[in-house]
Amino acid sequence: MASFGDFPYSTTQSNNNEEPAWERKVLEDLAFAALKEQRKSRRWGYFFKALMLAYLVSLLYIMVPSGDSSSLPTEPHTALVDIVGVIAADAEANADTIVTGIRDAFDNEAAQGLILRMNTPGGSPVQSGIINDEINRLKATRPDFPVYAVIQDVCASGGYYIAVAADEIYADKASIVGSIGVRMDSFGFTDAIDKLGIKRRSITSGENKAFLDPFLPLKDKDLTHAHAMLNNVHQQFIDVVKQGRGDRLADDPRLFTGLFWSGEQALPLGLIDGLANSSTIARDMIGAEDIIDYTPRPDFLERFAGSLGASINQLLLKSSSSTISIQ
Repeated sequence: MASFGDFPYSTTQSNNNEEPAWERKVLEDLAFAALKEQRKSRRWGYFFKALMLAYLVSLLYIMVPSGDSSSLPTEPHTALVDIVGVIAADAEANADTIVTGIRDAFDNEAAQGLILRMNTPGGSPVQSGIINDEINRLKATRPDFPVYAVIQDVCASGGYYIAVAADEIYADKASIVGSIGVRMDSFGFTDAIDKLGIKRRSITSGENKAFLDPFLPLKDKDLTHAHAMLNNVHQQFIDVVKQGRGDRLADDPRLFTGLFWSGEQALPLGLIDGLANSSTIARDMIGAEDIIDYTPRPDFLERFAGSLGASINQLLLKSSSSTISIQ
């Protein structure tokens, strides 16, 4: 046998037609080299993907405002607080968050006025009431600090409950305004469980503990009590609107029936004071064209986790109980 370089070379073929030893070794070396290169490339791929992910997370963390009022400018400006989405304790538009932003605006002497930028279908009467009460309390501490509500797409029910605490309300001509009413939603499954042959077993220690149980037939006394409770909350809503709007409200019996109107229709009804946007209010009415957002906002990871948890919680609540909302 002779050798050529590093590879042995045979001058004869094997009788059983097997590949020569040097060819087999070449193929093995090539295969191992390709596998090694593939693993190396994969490791570098993982490294660059991890690096890119870290970069994106850092960029999002920097870009998402934290709502820290200590970094707010000291030059004259218009403060703004966003009230967006459903108003609920476990939603982004909750009383604690919104009130924090409003208090920061009132506390900053450089702020010349406050805009509540509304884009909400409503929600919890409790959360809305807390925000309304706090706005009225703060207005008494700083009477020369004007508060304007500016409606974007919609400001209905609980959103309007908050808006009437402002000195004046403005909207676009196509905004949706109103829906002054209260509702309670539930389901009835009695026919379904009868068809499926399911027996309902509800053990309570109070006569009315299974009030409005969706798996039991609706009782007249339960319905009467529910209507009385909703009427009570509705009257609270009406009183707040009348207190906030006063003589500006038109004498129209439809105002408190739960109907809603466009901004153009809401103007003669006295539900709003004019048609304008946030920039116009800041420039022409407050006199401070620079608008600073005081809305406290969670960072990216907190917002993602909160949204996921709120969605699951809302699904569980809707499937298991009745809730009151001004929507």
